Amino acid sequence: MSAHVIIMTTIVVYIVLMIGVALYAKTRISNSDDYHLAGRRLGTLMLAGTLAATEIGGGSTIGVTAKAYGEWGLSAAWYVIATGIGIFLVAFIAPYMRRSMATTVPEIIGKIYGRPSHVVTSVLSVISLIALSAAQITACATIVSVLLNINFTLAVILAGALLVFYTWVGGMWSLTMTDFIQFFIIVFGFGLGIVYIFWHHPEGVALLSTHLPAEKLATTKLGWGTIIGLIVMYFMTFCTGQEAVQRFYSARNEKVAIKGALLCGVVMVLYAFVPAIFGLLAFVLYPNIPANEALATLATGQLPPLFAGLVLSAVLFATMSSGSGDLLGAASISVKDIYYGYLNPAAAGGGQELRNSRIVVLIVGALGIAIALLSQQIIELLVFAFTIRATGPFAAYLFGLLCDTPPRQSGFISIVAGTLCGLIWQLIGQPWGIFAIIIGALASLITYLLSWTWVKHRTARQN
Repeated sequence: MSAHVIIMTTIVVYIVLMIGVALYAKTRISNSDDYHLAGRRLGTLMLAGTLAATEIGGGSTIGVTAKAYGEWGLSAAWYVIATGIGIFLVAFIAPYMRRSMATTVPEIIGKIYGRPSHVVTSVLSVISLIALSAAQITACATIVSVLLNINFTLAVILAGALLVFYTWVGGMWSLTMTDFIQFFIIVFGFGLGIVYIFWHHPEGVALLSTHLPAEKLATTKLGWGTIIGLIVMYFMTFCTGQEAVQRFYSARNEKVAIKGALLCGVVMVLYAFVPAIFGLLAFVLYPNIPANEALATLATGQLPPLFAGLVLSAVLFATMSSGSGDLLGAASISVKDIYYGYLNPAAAGGGQELRNSRIVVLIVGALGIAIALLSQQIIELLVFAFTIRATGPFAAYLFGLLCDTPPRQSGFISIVAGTLCGLIWQLIGQPWGIFAIIIGALASLITYLLSWTWVKHRTARQN
């Protein structure tokens, strides 16, 4: 039996098993809370696993491998280190998220700051989640196109259809159950894969240092401005990103939310150099391939077929988990905040929320597939999505969780100011290498504090 047949058989069996898990998860869903939040019953390991699997999917595995193969070199590891630091910091806010007993980020914004803030945040969140789902579909398609030897357009359609079906069936329960499996296979599988390649190559661990220029091995080639920007970006996006926050809402209690975030952060930092080294190995051994195909090409070409099939299957489904979380988040906001909040409030509580959520998953999935076909980018889509959904709501959401009576006016002003500044900064090319998300966050924070101070002075004068 050829290596390709073994790899394909392994992947097909893995896909069938994961779909079986999703179908089993469907039997545990009796209402919308089960579908969106897994009944708020996740323990520490399950929470850490689903948070990690969400982040080590397309961006932190396939995307980082591609960037290491390309212009970033070994310093691409900072993309994952920043993820770990960001989620570690969010652990200190996680109990406030869980305590809110909310389902969506806009829900909290709306309760504290009123309707205008709620509408703007809902729209920004849905747009960003669609862009994020497109990035994950693109990442899945890079694996599918290499494995099946088909053109990228068909791979996007196949990967997108599988992702949408997987989400539509099992919701958050299917995500958490399969995430736990993916998490361990990817972290340990790719680590062992690197050891295997070095062990079986005649040059051993000297392979990289012998064939790579020094700048490829520089750990800070990105520059400290970009590195700090990535840390800030991830801290902000984990605070306000629906696909991450929704998992904190699903924790069994506040202590679980803290411990799950801390454990996830530590694991992400430890894992960081694995995909970067994988990308460098691909650059040395396969110097003339598209960067997005580096991971799949190296795995199929250098690892034992059964092992390659297993780790690629895990990456494929971890990436799907990331995209599935995005689709589920978009469905949660679209149904709970937009449809029942404004379009048809009379229907709220009528027993159709689960059905409507699944319909929205299909719609958002179709839009994600369309964007993936047009863009075919991974990291760029991720950064764009993080910018538009985190810059504006960041200060309002954070102060809303931590303070007792924040002023309503401050929320709307800071959301609009932060979003506009972030988008404008990104459109003009992010001068001096400063991330748009940092400029937007600063604008959001400054306008929030200034407007809060103004409200306090006005109130004091009136009294």
